[in-house]
Amino acid sequence: MIMSSIAPPHGSTGPGGSSAGGRTGDIQPVAHETRDRILTGSVTLIPFLLLGLAGWQAWNHILRWHDLLTFAIVYFLTVLGVTVGFHRLFTHRSFETSPALRGVLAVLGSAAIEGPVISWVADHRKHHAFTDEEGDPHSPHVDHGSGLRGTLRGLVHAHLGWLFIHTQRGSRAKFAPDLMKDPVIRFVDRTFLVWVLLGMALPFAIGWAIGGGVAAGLTALLWGGAVRIFFVHHVTFSINSLCHTFGRRLFDTDDHSRNLAWLALPSLGEAWHNNHHAFPTSAVHGLGRRQFDVSALVIRTLERMGLVWNVVRISPERQQAKALDAKA
Repeated sequence: MIMSSIAPPHGSTGPGGSSAGGRTGDIQPVAHETRDRILTGSVTLIPFLLLGLAGWQAWNHILRWHDLLTFAIVYFLTVLGVTVGFHRLFTHRSFETSPALRGVLAVLGSAAIEGPVISWVADHRKHHAFTDEEGDPHSPHVDHGSGLRGTLRGLVHAHLGWLFIHTQRGSRAKFAPDLMKDPVIRFVDRTFLVWVLLGMALPFAIGWAIGGGVAAGLTALLWGGAVRIFFVHHVTFSINSLCHTFGRRLFDTDDHSRNLAWLALPSLGEAWHNNHHAFPTSAVHGLGRRQFDVSALVIRTLERMGLVWNVVRISPERQQAKALDAKA
């Protein structure tokens, strides 16, 4: 597996089990840890290095409009695959849809290169079962020390460090048994590398079609491939790190989740993270009037088109009952 990050409510045992996050049954065994670390390092480092090439290209006035258009298209599609697909549909079952659309969303999420869908979901469900406690795969608040140094160590671990270790990865069999029984999702999970490669071929094809040549395809691949991967990763990784450290808490939860308004737009609504931990199965994370949530708008549009149904929404009464201002 290259990368991965509903779940049962915080503090619950999760599917099948124990209350201790470190027990063997909760953790996914890893057969080739060194290989996985090399792959993770490559996927993390190469986009960062190519970002310098993209900066040089922009500085030298050879950046073209269709490179930015390609970046925007592929960024939007792959982030939606993570937010609407991997997270709100597969992890939290906040709406239902057809096998065909499930497959499309699983493919788009896989193209984000954050790991095969079943592993991603297992890690995230384990995160919700043990949020900011022992057993959480990527908490910035567990066993990192105190003070500024401890805070920085925790942020690094939650953002990137946890990807290189496998001591608390969620067991696929325990935390995602439903997906392991789904033939569509099993197929997408098993063919993960295919969707990664197609996710790189798409920006090249867009650049070729618009720019009319290999050179245009290669610059589109730079922006829609490497630069896009860099931004997709660090925006979504920031939910694990920044949104458990900085921001506002509107709801009473037994964890450190927070809403971070400036991150809401690039994360397509995922940064309303305290809202999400208060109501994990909600298809809408931006619960306030001014809390813009692109992913929720996409789900609503699909619902109106008849492509999704049984969308979970949280009533104002439930929100008020859990609001911190109601407990003051």
